Amino acid sequence: MPAEARIQWLYHYFERETGPFRNLSDLSVNEAQRVLDELRRVNGVFAAQRFDGYLQRRQELEALARQRFLAKGGQPQRQTPHYMVVSACPWLQTWYRDGACIQGHLSLFPADQLSFTYGDLFPTFSPRVTDGREYRRQVYTLPEMEELVARYGLPQMWNAQGQHGPERYIEVQVWADGIIGDLREGCHRQGIHVFGPSVSQRHFQERVDGT
Repeated sequence: MPAEARIQWLYHYFERETGPFRNLSDLSVNEAQRVLDELRRVNGVFAAQRFDGYLQRRQELEALARQRFLAKGGQPQRQTPHYMVVSACPWLQTWYRDGACIQGHLSLFPADQLSFTYGDLFPTFSPRVTDGREYRRQVYTLPEMEELVARYGLPQMWNAQGQHGPERYIEVQVWADGIIGDLREGCHRQGIHVFGPSVSQRHFQERVDGT
């Protein structure tokens, strides 16, 4: 497999003011709807453009992705995922008024708690997307996604402006809380935004030592 097909870094983009991994799926339906309503009221961010019925469709797609992942031997610890993407995607930074990102090395994440879609879950499973590309309506494991990247490359490299289809990044569904909590805490308490093996090991040891 070509070296460029190996997935090495996962990114999470977020609004700097609110912090990383603020997951709508962790809220009740009423609470999540209030958050969306406030975003629409404030406007100026990508999330304000989400359609009516977004939350219900999101629940359906997350349940479907989890079911497909389990069928492939995945070991999700959560009912709903946290979200990251493979490699940097500058377009995602434009979703926010003051965007920031966390970068985590793949080695930090248990492979059996990561699933992937070639593009966002919504267009991946949209009945309106009918071009027949092989990655439509598919959820992949890590080895499967690396094989797909070897054939097609990263969407943000050949479709940065979205002119060739709705897929503009590879979405990663993280079905675990532990590592996400570590990344969130490292970002919040210490301002760390890049978690490679050496950086993360030092940070995690500090947590163990209580320093």
